[in-house]
Amino acid sequence: MHKAYTVFQGRAGDHNDLAIPGARAIGAAMARRTGIAPALIGTPEQALNVGWREELDAAMPALRDMQARFNDVFAGGAVSIAATSRCAVSLATLPAVAKHHPAACIVWFDSHADLNTPDVTTSGYLGGLALAAPVGLWESGLGAGFALDQIVLVGERDLDPFEQELIARHRIPHIKPKSDLVAELRNAIAGRPVYMHLDCDVLNPGIVPTDYAHEGGLSLEDLRTCCAAIAAHEVVGLEIAEFQNAWTPGGEPVSPEPLLDALAPILDKS
Repeated sequence: MHKAYTVFQGRAGDHNDLAIPGARAIGAAMARRTGIAPALIGTPEQALNVGWREELDAAMPALRDMQARFNDVFAGGAVSIAATSRCAVSLATLPAVAKHHPAACIVWFDSHADLNTPDVTTSGYLGGLALAAPVGLWESGLGAGFALDQIVLVGERDLDPFEQELIARHRIPHIKPKSDLVAELRNAIAGRPVYMHLDCDVLNPGIVPTDYAHEGGLSLEDLRTCCAAIAAHEVVGLEIAEFQNAWTPGGEPVSPEPLLDALAPILDKS
């Protein structure tokens, strides 16, 4: 199955202006590896850094364009490989995945679960609501389509009480960084097709620049091991979020190549 490459360049609840060029850098690196230029969706704009409602309204035109791109990719029978800048872009991508691959599970690599709703969020951050809307916990305006039993959480270690209770009540698989990653992934995926979301803050701080840093994360080798396990299944797509192109604003650009090397079992899957 052929792959289609996409880079999101619009606003998506950004706290700063480092993830849009980060996504562009991933797209450029993938183009060097594959010889295929990615489709660019959205136009870079400065971060607003305001509450979720204003952020969603500002992002909506670009998010709708991203959803249309994903629908086209999946309708054409391709595997989607995307650099999505921020986790909030999943508000648009996951409903498209659900439409075309309704039996898939979402393997969500992140230090957060992003399962908060507007009613319970304490931060007001749009990204913290990113998985909750596609599984029907609130209405974003971009649709849903997945159920809670289609989520597999990997690496989460900064969970709010609402999320902890939700995970426990619905027995959502939660694979922690020090777990037997391969065995637990296989059990949780249970032979289903996989759509993988990667928030780079699932990694231990200091490996790549991210907006959040929480100790006790995965190593690049852990990530590669997980990707090898996932690649043994049907993979319908991969989205890479929250890679910032520098450690500080105006800092030296950081190469995404080590990250892409860790993702190689999926990126190179034929």
